[in-house]
Amino acid sequence: MPTPRTGRDRTARDNSLVTQLRQSKRAGRIAEAASVGIKTLLVKILLLGIVDAISVYALFVLFLKQDWVVFGLVLAVTLIVNWIYFSKNALPAKYLTPGLIFLVIFQIFVVGYSGYIAFTNYGTGHNSTREDAVSSLIASAQQRVPDSVAYDITVIEQLGAYSLLVTDPDGRISVGSADAPLREVTDAETDADGVATALPGYTSLKFSDIAANQEVIAALSVPLTDDPNEGVLRTPDGSKAYLYLSDLVYDEAARTMTNTTTNVVYAEDRTVGAFAAEDGTELRPGWKVEVGFDNFARAFGTDSIRGPLINVTLWTFAFAFLSVATTFALGLFLALVFNDLRMRGRNVYRVVLILPYAFPAFLSALVWAGLLNPQFGFVNQVLFGGAEIPWLTNEWLAKFSIIFVNLWLGFPYMFLVCTGALQSIPGELQEAATVDGARPWQVFRLIKLPLLLVSVAPLLISSFAFNFNNFNLIYMLTNGGPRDVTAGVNVGATDILISMVYKVAFVGANRDYGLASAFSIIIFLLVAIVSIISFRQTKALEELN
Repeated sequence: MPTPRTGRDRTARDNSLVTQLRQSKRAGRIAEAASVGIKTLLVKILLLGIVDAISVYALFVLFLKQDWVVFGLVLAVTLIVNWIYFSKNALPAKYLTPGLIFLVIFQIFVVGYSGYIAFTNYGTGHNSTREDAVSSLIASAQQRVPDSVAYDITVIEQLGAYSLLVTDPDGRISVGSADAPLREVTDAETDADGVATALPGYTSLKFSDIAANQEVIAALSVPLTDDPNEGVLRTPDGSKAYLYLSDLVYDEAARTMTNTTTNVVYAEDRTVGAFAAEDGTELRPGWKVEVGFDNFARAFGTDSIRGPLINVTLWTFAFAFLSVATTFALGLFLALVFNDLRMRGRNVYRVVLILPYAFPAFLSALVWAGLLNPQFGFVNQVLFGGAEIPWLTNEWLAKFSIIFVNLWLGFPYMFLVCTGALQSIPGELQEAATVDGARPWQVFRLIKLPLLLVSVAPLLISSFAFNFNNFNLIYMLTNGGPRDVTAGVNVGATDILISMVYKVAFVGANRDYGLASAFSIIIFLLVAIVSIISFRQTKALEELN
């Protein structure tokens, strides 16, 4: 048997081994943590490097455009983001910052900018600055000088942009583009006649290249100087250029535009953002200016806009209300029927009823547009024996068709919601009411429906808000038609507010973003008011719980 001393030695040795093992594991964990920390730091530096690279590029662009407000915001956000992620503290901010940035960019900025546009004249003919409008007006009135000398040119290209390498009659060589006036160069290559043929950093176009891009090159206007009144050079064939002067002459000091042919003077009108003559005639394009509440005054004060706006608003409310009422009624009815345990094959029927909800709404609307075609649609040709019923071109039939198609698209959702709500109602309540002598209609009206509305009422409100802005169905089925030719804006009989906003902003030759933004604010206020009132009224249902 070992002596006590030997036992103590073995125990000490075992303890030493255990200690060494623990130290080894601890060292391994430390090394692993250090490796993970280095990887995390590298990933952090890489991601921040990408963010900083994008920010630096944006800062350069904003600096060149001299947009100092946005420049300061981008710089401040970049510095704050770097401080947050390189700091050992501010752990919650590291998780919140990405979401806050995307929230500001894609939500707050979009809503704020749309609201700002409502107080401007931004739209067709007023979508740029005054300087751009002056250049565009002068360019649109350019005429070739009859006795203009011919300039020898070579069409050159750099990064997809065309320029003219010009040799004037005195032998001076210059280069210029649509965005940069002529500037003299000394390193151009010339031929035996002294005509410039190439310039370092540019690619000289061959005849085949000029022929392939003839329209673009023929439309190229190169200013002689920074003064637009000095004229531009244009080439009809890619080998010779001629001087073009504008019939409109701009006076920077007087802020006027004079037509040299008619001697009519157009003065700058800052209230409308355009040059206007004494008789009210305006030159287009103009430029964007702040107009205050003029867009709202136009919406409610102009007869040709106020009337269609009122009609569209009434139809929007009617469409949203009827859509919710019909889909809820049909969905609730089917939910009651298929919630009865005596119904056989309930699961099969439920799957079939959900199918319309499974298909994308815009595709279903396109299919229904084909089915309701007056000449070739299935409804007219098969169900009505070849009759040409104008389902989508008659005002009232088109509205009926929209309600019907939306019923087909929307009742499966209400069916699912009501089925879930009915199954959550305890069966003991119905049994107790039946024992007390209540009839089925009384059980439904006094017990099931109030308890059902506790769950469904908020969903009905959200469904109303969705249908209030149900752009897909209107646009895909009728495109808002039939068109109201008497309206002062592009609007039809089945347009709702959101589709009218889309047409005013993006459809047609005269696009009015300012008026469309004003309509958007009106829509927001209407939906907000309806939602607030509805939620206050539904609070009474909460007492049933």
